Amino acid sequence: MKVSYRSMIGSLLSLVCLCGLSTSARGQVNAPPGKVDVGDSAPAFTAKDDQGKGWKSTDYVGKKILVVYFYPADMTGGCTKQACGFRDDMKKLQGKDVEVVGVSGDSVRNHQLFKKEYDLNFTLLADEDGSVAKKFGVPLKKGGSIEREIDGKKEKLARGVTAARWTFVIDKNGKVVMKNTKVKAAEDSKAILKKVNELK
Repeated sequence: MKVSYRSMIGSLLSLVCLCGLSTSARGQVNAPPGKVDVGDSAPAFTAKDDQGKGWKSTDYVGKKILVVYFYPADMTGGCTKQACGFRDDMKKLQGKDVEVVGVSGDSVRNHQLFKKEYDLNFTLLADEDGSVAKKFGVPLKKGGSIEREIDGKKEKLARGVTAARWTFVIDKNGKVVMKNTKVKAAEDSKAILKKVNELK
């Protein structure tokens, strides 16, 4: 009986070890979100664009260099400077086969107001629940609201979450080639142009 008992304990211990290894292996294969670094494959994502239509990253990856920039809120100082920088450099970026999308926790309507007010010429994505930001590991804070006068009318712009200002560049192979977690808002488009020139 002693041998049988020891044998049974040994089998149980082996099973526990195997389960532990299996869990570890699964953890490595299915890495948790928020671990996107340079050299990694960019996560695929979908969101509503500023027209309320579905936007898929897979429609662009492999065809263009994709710039995904996360920012805190529409119609705020730094975010406006950042957006206007991309607007002003858009012809140069498009000439280098670059697609730019801005992502924040703002609603589709907020994005429409923001684009109209500053004549923005690129797509903004509504990430109200922060799901896109989470895929890239971008830090999130609670949402909020601001009031602005637009076209002589007071508007309240509420957002679901507030994302950190991070910018990613994804090459045509779907790999992250740039990750900037210390973005200088007014200089972001210039930094992107420099990186894109290095890729050519």
